[in-house]
Amino acid sequence: MHFRLGSLNPVKKEALFQALEESGRFPNIRIHALSLPSGVPDQPIGLESTLTGARNRARAAWSPEVFFGVGIESGLVEVPLTRTGYMNLTACVLFDGKNFFTGLGPAFELPGEITRRVVEEGMELDAAVQAAGFSANPRIGYSEGLIGILTRNVVTRLIYTKPAVHMALAALPEAEKPGENPGF
Repeated sequence: MHFRLGSLNPVKKEALFQALEESGRFPNIRIHALSLPSGVPDQPIGLESTLTGARNRARAAWSPEVFFGVGIESGLVEVPLTRTGYMNLTACVLFDGKNFFTGLGPAFELPGEITRRVVEEGMELDAAVQAAGFSANPRIGYSEGLIGILTRNVVTRLIYTKPAVHMALAALPEAEKPGENPGF
């Protein structure tokens, strides 16, 4: 089955592949990754902006030749009762040409210095991580991610991204009737 991902990020592509494979619902998985605009800032802030970015990428990735267009977007969302007021989360949206299926992954709080640089200075997360001295890697989001640094690779960006894909897959109509339709 052919899927098209609206990002060239290799971590997002691998997370999508692994989640699809783990679901056991999709034979012969092929993923074509494209650089597609999200229509939101490079570093989305807010749940609506993060979801909009994922939806826009999924819509742009879809064509009649693919099973789903897929958008995966990470963003900072306001969360009350946290130290900084924000947490990072990942959204995945699947689009079949007519319907959107949305899933959210886990969230984690960024160090205050990084949150400040993103929220107040408008920096993209990779640049904020580098500027705050957490990594010299200018594209940390293409490797272990900030979550990998903070957890000493117990949780990497790949591991962190997969739950959002699984949650989007759980939103598919076939998931609502277990046992009736084991696949597509």
